[in-house]
Amino acid sequence: MALTQRQAARDGTITEEMERVATREQCPPETVREAIADGRAVIPANHGHDALDPMIVGADFATKVNANIGNSETTSDLATEREKLHAAVHYGADTVMDLGTGADLDEIREDHIARSPVPLGTVPIYEAVKRAGDPTDLSADQLLSVVEKQAEQGVDYMTIHAGILAEHLPLTESRTTGIVSRGGSIVATWMAEHGEQNPLFTVYDEICEIFATHDVTISLGDSLRPGCLADACDEAQYAELDVLGELTRRAWDHGVQVMVEGPGHVPMDRIADNVERQQRVCDGAPFYVLGPLVTDVAPGYDHITSAIGAAIAAQEGAAMLCYVTPKEHLGLPDRADVRDGLAAYRIAAHAGDVATGRPGARDWDDALSEARYAFDWSEQFALALDPDRAREFHDQTLPGDNYTDARFCSMCGVEFCSMRIDQDARDGSDIDALTAETDLSASSAAEVNRPPVGTHDGGCELGRGVDAVHPDEVGSADD
Repeated sequence: MALTQRQAARDGTITEEMERVATREQCPPETVREAIADGRAVIPANHGHDALDPMIVGADFATKVNANIGNSETTSDLATEREKLHAAVHYGADTVMDLGTGADLDEIREDHIARSPVPLGTVPIYEAVKRAGDPTDLSADQLLSVVEKQAEQGVDYMTIHAGILAEHLPLTESRTTGIVSRGGSIVATWMAEHGEQNPLFTVYDEICEIFATHDVTISLGDSLRPGCLADACDEAQYAELDVLGELTRRAWDHGVQVMVEGPGHVPMDRIADNVERQQRVCDGAPFYVLGPLVTDVAPGYDHITSAIGAAIAAQEGAAMLCYVTPKEHLGLPDRADVRDGLAAYRIAAHAGDVATGRPGARDWDDALSEARYAFDWSEQFALALDPDRAREFHDQTLPGDNYTDARFCSMCGVEFCSMRIDQDARDGSDIDALTAETDLSASSAAEVNRPPVGTHDGGCELGRGVDAVHPDEVGSADD
C-alpha cells in the first residue's frame, strides 16, 4: 500500500510531491519533508487525483487561499459548477471545496477531480444526509460508506465534524446565533434526537484508516465556530477546540495528515489570541480559517469584512484562508462572486506574507510600484492581481492605446498628477535611479507571491509526472 505523505516524511523519504512543492515554494525539499513529518504542514494529495499539481498548506510556507463552490437544491448544474471551478483556478485559488448539496453530486465531483489541478475538498456529511433523507436518519455505516466512496473518487481532503460532542450542546443555548456550521447543526440535531455521542467521533478511527489508505488529508471541522461577534471566543468554541487537539494527535497516530478549521466571526482584537490558542492546543497543525469576519453589519460586503480578519490571521500564522464572497449569508455565489471573493482573499494572503517577511513576497509590490512611477500602464496591468479588472477600470475613462503611454490617469488629470509633478522637478539621473526594475524572475518568492494571480501556468512538470492543467482548460462552460 502506498504511504501517506506524513508516513513517507517520517520515514525520511522525500516524495515526488514534496519535490514539486519545494519548487513552488522556492525552498529545499528537506524543509518540506520536515514540516510534513512534524505535522506543521500538509500536502493534500489523494493517490487517485491524477490531474493534481501538488501544493502545501503550513505556517512556514506562503499563505494559501481556498474557494468554496457547489450547487444547492434550488440552484446550479454541472455546467455552472464547471464554470465556477474554472473561475476559481483562473483567479488563483490554491484549493477548491465542493460544498454541493443539490443534484448530481457524484457526477459533479468526478468531473472536478478529472479537471482540477488544485486539491479538491468536500464535506461528506452533506451527501450522507441526502442519502438518508433526514439528519436524524443518519447512521455511522452511512457516514463511513460516503467517506470511503469519496476517498476512492480522489478527494484530497475532507471536513470531518468529529469535534462537537453531546456535552457541548448545552454550551450553545445562550448563543445569539446558535450553531452556524451546517455540518455541526446536522450532528447536533442527530445527537439531540438519539441521545447518543457524535457518530463521527465514535467511528473516527475507522475514518482515519480510510484516509490513510488513500492519503486523504483530514480537515477537522469547527462545528461550534461563532456565527457573530457576540458568540466569539465563548466556552463552546474553545471546548470543541480542545477535542480537535485530541483528534489531531489521533489522526497523526494513523499516519494521516491534519489541518484544523477555525472561526468564524471574531473581533479584530481577538484574532491573534485565536491563532495562538489553536497552534498551542493542536500542536502546530495548520490552521485553516474562514475569514474571520470582524463585523456583522455589512451583508453584501462580507468579502471585505472577512478579508480584514483574514489578513490579520495570516500575519499571526494562519496557513490557509477560506474565502468569503459578497453573497455570504445572502445567496449561492456565482462566477462573479467567486472572482470578487478570490481577489479579496489573495490580497489578504499576500498582505500577510509581506507582513511576516516571507522571502521575496514584497518583490511583486516593488515591481508594480516601479511600473506605476514610470507610467508604464501595460506593465501595471500585467503585474496586477487581476489584470483584466485593472485595465477595465483604467479604460473606462481613458480608452485607447494612446493613453497607455500617458503620464496621468483620470483621477488627477494632466495638471494635478503628483508623480508627474515629482518627476518634472527631478533631473534625469534621479529618475533613472528611482525607476530601476525589480527582477521578479530572480525573486525568492513562492509561486503564489508572483504574478499573475493564477498559480498554474500549464507549462510545468508535476511531481506526479503529468502536465498541469492550464486555468483556461479547466473546463469553461458556455453561459
